[in-house]
Amino acid sequence: MEIQQFYYDNRIVKKFLYATILFGVVGMAVGLLLAILFLFPNLTDGISWLSFGRLRPLHTNAVIFAFVGNAMFAGIYYSLQRLLKARMYSDLLSNLHFWGWQLIIVSAAISLPLGYTTSKEYAELEWPIDIAIALVWVIFGINMIGTILRRRERHLYVAIWFYLATFVTVAVLHIFNSIELPVSALKSYSAYAGVQDALVQWWYGHNAVAFFLTTPFLGLMYYFVPKAANRPVYSYRLSIVHFWSLIFIYIWAGPHHLLYSALPTWAQNLGVVFSVMLIAPSWGGMINGLLTLRGAWDKVRVEPVLKFFVVAITAYGMATFEGPMLSLKNVNAIAHFTDWIIAHVHVGAMGWNGFLIFGVIYWLVPRMTKGPLFSTKLANVHFWLGTLGIIMYTLPMYVAGFVQASMWKQFNPDGTLTYGNFLETVQQIIPMYWMRAIGGTLYLVGTLILVYNIYKTVTANAAVEDELAEAPALEKVGRARVRGEKFHPWLERRPVQLTLLATVAILIGGIIQIVPTIMVKSNIPTIASVKPYTPLELEGRDLYIREGCVSCHSQMVRPFRSEVERYGPQSKAGEFVYDHPFLWGSKRTGPDLLRVGGKYNDNWHFNHLWDPQSTSAGSIMPGYKWLFDNKPMDYSDIQSKMKVMRRLGVPYSDSDIRNAGQSIEMQGMQIEKALYQDPDFVKSYEDSREAATAQGKPFIPMRRREITALIAYIQRLGTDIKVKDNPKQ
Repeated sequence: MEIQQFYYDNRIVKKFLYATILFGVVGMAVGLLLAILFLFPNLTDGISWLSFGRLRPLHTNAVIFAFVGNAMFAGIYYSLQRLLKARMYSDLLSNLHFWGWQLIIVSAAISLPLGYTTSKEYAELEWPIDIAIALVWVIFGINMIGTILRRRERHLYVAIWFYLATFVTVAVLHIFNSIELPVSALKSYSAYAGVQDALVQWWYGHNAVAFFLTTPFLGLMYYFVPKAANRPVYSYRLSIVHFWSLIFIYIWAGPHHLLYSALPTWAQNLGVVFSVMLIAPSWGGMINGLLTLRGAWDKVRVEPVLKFFVVAITAYGMATFEGPMLSLKNVNAIAHFTDWIIAHVHVGAMGWNGFLIFGVIYWLVPRMTKGPLFSTKLANVHFWLGTLGIIMYTLPMYVAGFVQASMWKQFNPDGTLTYGNFLETVQQIIPMYWMRAIGGTLYLVGTLILVYNIYKTVTANAAVEDELAEAPALEKVGRARVRGEKFHPWLERRPVQLTLLATVAILIGGIIQIVPTIMVKSNIPTIASVKPYTPLELEGRDLYIREGCVSCHSQMVRPFRSEVERYGPQSKAGEFVYDHPFLWGSKRTGPDLLRVGGKYNDNWHFNHLWDPQSTSAGSIMPGYKWLFDNKPMDYSDIQSKMKVMRRLGVPYSDSDIRNAGQSIEMQGMQIEKALYQDPDFVKSYEDSREAATAQGKPFIPMRRREITALIAYIQRLGTDIKVKDNPKQ
């Protein structure tokens, strides 16, 4: 038997690990700033790129794709080589993958605060970056599959099944959700509209959580937990059931994010059924992970790595119990749009992903640097700070969610809303926001302790070098199953067939749910009174997207008495046929805006966007002063935008497009004229005109500033559907 020598590539693992630590601190720091902005909304007053709406997608992208993504790649590159007894297929591809991924992260860190966003949750990056993500992902896949094909280990271990499913599924999700038509270098419109866009987005959004934050980390669990505990995986059979049932069922569950929305009922119900089923494979994986530690509980008490792993797997179990529970319609009616969802998400992100990553880092770095961890005590301090941080973050958010749901739905004996003013709810949960900020601070401090501990470990030990290994060459065998060989062991030595079967498993649910909604037009009936946005309203909608307003405001009235009384008639699918992208939102920090058009005059919106507290005492909304700047709104792309919209099915005529500039000027003048009804506006406006003239600067009329376009869009919302006036929010 020929014994071959080779080197494991530890340097690429080191690069991804260091990037993980760096971006972990950055992502968590931005998250903490966002938590503080709930308490001090004007902390970054007047600084557009530090506003909540722009930083929120930066936080989610930094944590998911920079922190968790880099950790996933580090774990896969380390474990894959050892499970296959082979160096990565190509050092060049490994480095292209690493530097390409970091370039994407930096692009996101620059573009999102500048307001370049699609607004689609977890998919906010604009079309050039989407293309880059696809290319880098393909490089990663080629490198992984190439390594598998030149392996020295015949059977693929369970972790590799999860890695392959991750590669295939994320590629499919990303490509289909990112189909968009470019307007310019950093502006595009989703190819889907309204209900269709919502379904595709949450097919992606739910399964991005599943196949980026869950399946690869289950693969890492199956490798690192047995290694750290020095115990075999509890059950091989359970791992088979876990893998196949998870990847088949998970892909169906996306519609549970859209319950009680304008999505067709059959799609909602299908999402509920498969979401409830999902608890079985999820808990099967949790049980397999925890029972792997049988006989190692004495080690758990003293080794911080195993402590992190135990809490991570437990958090996974909690989150995957809560997810199916939240998909039940009666529970979803309470939880959706509240801070309960924020708590649920962070149990998974901080507990499952964060703690598994910390455990992997503490296990990997000493082995790669060939020396002990600098301080086990500091690692234990990190564990307890992190655990306390998770508790102090999530528990207040659960309480806040229950308070919100309860107050929103309460009625007086005479049938009126008990808390008709939305701000009454906001003021009640401020103490919970303080607790969240404290919990987030503890979690970040724990991470900074990790940074120090790893730094001291690396500087005290040997430099990370490629590791010499040897293994017998893989002997060729026939493709057919050997007598007595069961199907799955045969499949484990046939990576192509395994990958194809996994692809089929994940495509079935997507095809059955999405194709009828997109292809069958009768599923989304139109409403004759719903018209396309005017050019000025379209520009205002793009500003609404740029400023991240959808992070705090929904545009979806659900069929509940409390919501109909508060906001107006429930939403209908036909209302959104010209919305590229949809803006239904997933959280109500402020009230729903679907039918806000005409409830307040233009002056109210003008003052509200300049200083929200001046019109709504106690509001935690920040001001948007840069919208008022003495500079002209950029309308240079309006005709291109309308032409793209027409290609997407919006019925703009040649005349509409040709006369877009005139339309903008006329509608802008109407709004400016309305603003003149306020004496305070007249005085400040004329003062600013005189100041500009005295300084020799050009003075831009209000009708040509960004604030006018945003007011035009807000005043349009809901006016296509005739509704009675509702009480002020």
